[in-house]
Amino acid sequence: MSKILVVEDDKDLAATVQKWLEAEHHLVELVHDGQRALDYLQASDYDLIVLDLSLPTVDGMTVCKTFRERGGETAILMLTGRTDVAEKERGLDTGADDYVTKPFSLREFAARVRAMLRRPRGVVSKSLQYQNIVLNPELHVVTKNGQSVHLLPQDFALLEHFMRHPGQIFTAEALIKRVWSTDSEATSDSVRSAIKRIRQKLDDEGDESHSIIETNRRVGYRLRQP
Repeated sequence: MSKILVVEDDKDLAATVQKWLEAEHHLVELVHDGQRALDYLQASDYDLIVLDLSLPTVDGMTVCKTFRERGGETAILMLTGRTDVAEKERGLDTGADDYVTKPFSLREFAARVRAMLRRPRGVVSKSLQYQNIVLNPELHVVTKNGQSVHLLPQDFALLEHFMRHPGQIFTAEALIKRVWSTDSEATSDSVRSAIKRIRQKLDDEGDESHSIIETNRRVGYRLRQP
């Protein structure tokens, strides 16, 4: 699962894009104006930003430029109804990574999204493995010793995040920004509860000292290093 921010003022198109991305098991957040997009980008972390050029309050070019000036490194896929090459060049110079010109087919759009998500994180559709645990993001399936294990959607997303960043420590706040939706009321207790559920499903019975998720007190959590 990737966390994607879609910034598009055409609500019908935005809803279609959101539905398509959610069918691919991504966490999608949707805003319809540039200022709200900047607010979301300050409040949360994303794996991809889908950004329309023509937006109310703050245009897409300015959103892109401001985000980059603030140090934002997330890949940006710009949507535009313009075919002017000079305009696209300006967008790329401002910090966009790729363009899709409207109208576009959803298959083309999905291919661009997959390509951009591969750049920083590896192929999204590949299965992830940690010892005897295998997680398939595309099929949304987790197995242990070949046996299917049912996880709640939020727990699945959290486990996937840990498996994509083996050994890396995350604070509860960082996990909330990366795995929970921006408008959720998740707290540190929410993170602890999700981790507890994952441990109950995937840890070997009676072996708490070697839990799949390691707690580093006063620091955070990480996938335990073998």
